[in-house]
Amino acid sequence: MKIAIIQFGGTNCDLDVLHVLTEVVGVDAETVWYKQETLDGFDGVVVPGGFSYGDYLRAGAIAARTPIMDSVKKLAAEGKPVLGICNGFQVLTEARLLEGALTTNQYPKFRCHGTCLRVETKDTPFTSKFRKGEVIRMPIAHMEGQFYAEEAVLAELDENEQVVFRYVDENGKVTDEANPNGSLENIAGIVNTNRNVFGLMPHPERASEAILGSDDGRRLFESMADYITGNF
Repeated sequence: MKIAIIQFGGTNCDLDVLHVLTEVVGVDAETVWYKQETLDGFDGVVVPGGFSYGDYLRAGAIAARTPIMDSVKKLAAEGKPVLGICNGFQVLTEARLLEGALTTNQYPKFRCHGTCLRVETKDTPFTSKFRKGEVIRMPIAHMEGQFYAEEAVLAELDENEQVVFRYVDENGKVTDEANPNGSLENIAGIVNTNRNVFGLMPHPERASEAILGSDDGRRLFESMADYITGNF
């Protein structure tokens, strides 16, 4: 098993993800520069956070149109797991691998702090080690994290249980105060209809060791590894 971590100009969370995958979870992973045109030999992909191309035009817009993304789409079509974190989530929506869009925060400032999330489904390759309804903690770090989708798309996401995480308070309640960016329906992360492409704004790699204040994010990467090896 080997997981690719895609690097673009401006990516800054790639080495954090590499550390968690190789040193914490204990799986084989390596960084892949965006000019590489094939992902042959890889069993999964992480598109990490950062500010690819300085968020020029729109966050994730340029990265979504680089050569490597054709291979990411091919790998996703084969049913292999693709994870997009923060800017990676933005890239996946720009590449149309996920529905909706990420826009400027309702309060148009960079937000960087911990958040509480409620697990809405464990029926994905990324959440098998969580419990439905569980409240977990992961930090955010973004200025363009407000999730938006048309009403019909939102209804479909809800009906198909494609919403994976929602921003909540410590008691697991969906409130405006718990929503850090104005995302519709407090959505923090979604999967595609095949459930193998997942994007989320919070950073699980920054919550994968107890010394960081939370190790809830570790289970996300462990779930992904279990899915690849068939141990889910």
